[in-house]
Amino acid sequence: MAKIRRDDEILGTKKHRILVIEDQAEIRDLIADYLSTKGYDTRTAENGLDGLFILEQWPADLVTVDLNMPIMNGPTFIEKAIARWPDLPIVVVSGVGAVEEAVEALRLGGRDFITKPIANFSLVDNTITRALEAAELIRQNRHYQENLEKMVELRTYELEETKRQLLYSLGKSAEYRDNETGRHVIRVGEISAVLGRASGMSEQLSKTFGEAAPLHDIGKIGISDTILLKPGKLLPDEWTIMKSHCEIGCNILRHYSTDNEVADLDFDEILAMADDISKLTILEMAMVIALSHHEKWDGSGYPLSLSGEQIPLIARIVAVVDVYDALGSERPYKKPLPEEVCRKILREGSGQHFDPEVIELFFANIDEIVTIKKKWMD
Repeated sequence: MAKIRRDDEILGTKKHRILVIEDQAEIRDLIADYLSTKGYDTRTAENGLDGLFILEQWPADLVTVDLNMPIMNGPTFIEKAIARWPDLPIVVVSGVGAVEEAVEALRLGGRDFITKPIANFSLVDNTITRALEAAELIRQNRHYQENLEKMVELRTYELEETKRQLLYSLGKSAEYRDNETGRHVIRVGEISAVLGRASGMSEQLSKTFGEAAPLHDIGKIGISDTILLKPGKLLPDEWTIMKSHCEIGCNILRHYSTDNEVADLDFDEILAMADDISKLTILEMAMVIALSHHEKWDGSGYPLSLSGEQIPLIARIVAVVDVYDALGSERPYKKPLPEEVCRKILREGSGQHFDPEVIELFFANIDEIVTIKKKWMD
């Protein structure tokens, strides 16, 4: 059984706890008594095994340990203690002729060593003070690093949240051109996220998709109000200008998502980005959607006349969601259509305008979609 020694704690002050592990009673008590006079709270143990037991019950700030002891020697104690308490400062107490053993103990995790017989106790005091100060610096550094990581994490979250709000505002700015409230972009984003999950996207990826989808019509910023808000049918030249909002939107988003200064859009390169959407940023995903969300399954869409699976999945989903929401929304040039008529038009467009599989996913999730529509009703 370990012999335990405890000094009374000084009320209102924090005393460092030091465990002295030494099999020779005279040396053990000599070190413990000296440390007590220096204001440390001490306990003692006769071997490494007893020392481990005491540490479990009484967390020490520092341990002094002899190397040669019965039951469990110093090196074994150091290995087990460091494995259990990696930051615990351990000062090795070794005989004058045991230099190699002391060096090995330091390699195992000891912080410093004291030779015995102890002729000058001021050396003991200095060694222990240095070890405690070093341990405190390590603790403070770890605390700083942990707080820094938390601060970086918080700052990153704040920046991401700011970016999401800016992207939402950017998408809404285009919709305010022809939609009184701008809630269209909210509905498109949330419904697209639902269909993204339904198509097999991860939670995080579908969330990113839902944040990118509202930017699908950002290119409308570059279209004249005389065309965008024209109540009647557009003339051929006006329709050509209107269709250019896809390329305008893609170009706007490309400018902010890459360092590419090339004037001309490389459509093949942009569409190729969608081969693995998990690698895309929000803006890169929005570029793909802005460019191709008016393509049609049968190849009759614009601006590239893509067909079938040539059209990126994210654009095929937004095409369905955008048309569905636009049909049920009031615009300067039209009245909203009843829900049943909107659904009928989507069904009829399956295989021509829309990807049949996306249409099936849409109706498989119609209850959640209608809930979103009602929640963000204009």
